[in-house]
Amino acid sequence: MKRKLRFPRIVKPFEAKEKIILRDYLALERTTLANERTLFSYIRTSLYLVIGGIGLLKLEDFSSLRWLGNVSLVISALLIIYGLIRYFVLKRKLLKFYENKDLPE
Repeated sequence: MKRKLRFPRIVKPFEAKEKIILRDYLALERTTLANERTLFSYIRTSLYLVIGGIGLLKLEDFSSLRWLGNVSLVISALLIIYGLIRYFVLKRKLLKFYENKDLPE
């Protein structure tokens, strides 16, 4: 039997009791765009780490820094995975919120 890993919640999930208004709808749109910006910053940081790691691995005069290049590549892979997980978790939460509410047309 598989058990799903659950993290403890700090706050209770938000449940809106009334119909969503335009201000709230725009706040959701800003949150969606901020989520995308955050994903792009994770990707950008990961690419910089890849470039730095490859650069350190290609330096022949500083062979003692090869470990730093390898660490940089590993951190880059972990960072992109973490960024994608965060993006999709928040996207799923936002989609669930969109589906459950009456949005203005």
